[in-house]
Amino acid sequence: MPVSLRRAALRVAVSSARRVPASIRYPLQRDGVDPVPRLEESRREGDVVQLARLLGTRVWLVTGYDVARSVLADSDAFANDVRALIGRQDRAPAERIGGLGMTDQPDHGRLRQVLTPYFTRRRLAELQDDIDRVVGAALDDMAAHGPEVDLVERFGFQVPFGVICDLLGMPDVDRQAFRRRGAARFDLRDAGAGIFDTAAGTRQFLIDLVATERRDPYLPDGIMSRMVADHGADFDDVELGGLADGVFLGGYETSASMLSLGTWVLLQHPESWQVLRRGDPREVDLVVEELLRFVCPVQVAFPRVARRELRVGDRTVREGDIVVVSLTGAGRDPARHVDPARFDPTTAAAGTLAFGHGLHRCVGAELARMELRTALVALARRFPDLALACDPADLAFTELAVVHGVERLPVHLG
Repeated sequence: MPVSLRRAALRVAVSSARRVPASIRYPLQRDGVDPVPRLEESRREGDVVQLARLLGTRVWLVTGYDVARSVLADSDAFANDVRALIGRQDRAPAERIGGLGMTDQPDHGRLRQVLTPYFTRRRLAELQDDIDRVVGAALDDMAAHGPEVDLVERFGFQVPFGVICDLLGMPDVDRQAFRRRGAARFDLRDAGAGIFDTAAGTRQFLIDLVATERRDPYLPDGIMSRMVADHGADFDDVELGGLADGVFLGGYETSASMLSLGTWVLLQHPESWQVLRRGDPREVDLVVEELLRFVCPVQVAFPRVARRELRVGDRTVREGDIVVVSLTGAGRDPARHVDPARFDPTTAAAGTLAFGHGLHRCVGAELARMELRTALVALARRFPDLALACDPADLAFTELAVVHGVERLPVHLG
């Protein structure tokens, strides 16, 4: 079947799907923070396996670190724009999918250059006081609601939400409405049907803020007000609102999951908890890097579409095939780590793929690291005897999601 016909048929199949087939769910599932056995079993077939075949289009799964890094870096052989496959490109402006993650050059470069100046080392250094303040407020809130609290609610979500609202320049009066619209952005239990509606609500909220700022500047100093002032003549409200939504999406849910899951891992490794209490920057950096590898809340990267026939690992991928990189699998590749199932900061290696790689690497990666370092060190110092307040078997984790998380984490403050 010609590529154009395969894509048309696939678009109909994907857009009408109501659930993710059980046979291909395993890259989006976890056992606690560990990959499910099926993902590990797939390695026996190689670093690249065929995940599914949908109406003539093959879907490949990459779990090997080296192959994953190669695929993520190759924007010539692979396209990120999969909107034609989903069939939603002609909907209302706020319902369009895209942004940096699903945009190819030259549009990707045009959009990314708007955000890059806000994430330089100098700009990020200016945010440290704000991060300290947000973390301190979250710790005070935990103390006020102790001695037992849900760390997910009181800390995991409060810290990144506060930081991202400050970064965007979100008015205090709008923050709770904004937060309500941020839920369920990554839940795939209904094949992602709810994601589009939830995303549209958040994106429309931001588009409206940008439009209001353009007419009558009122937003506090932040990315949104600066984007309108610096780029308002070259970008419309939908584009600027979409960029703001990308910052929110990349910096809120993922960091929230990372803080909550990371704390759970650290409570099982008291030696690393003591490292955080000491606060030596080099040791703390090793703990954070190992957490990023070991937890890696973003389970898969944005899917890629092969522009031509090529070899991916030891497999031949045809033009139009879809390639999905398992970031979870790449972080647990035994070819790169002697004991990948073990949390060990002393063996932490540079080059994590938790933030992606290449052209589409997360623009806020260094901000996320700053948040993790600041928040975890402050948590360990404020509550050195923090302990899990339930049976670990009672913890509930996300069932099927792009971003993995724990729903509640009851803790004793000590």
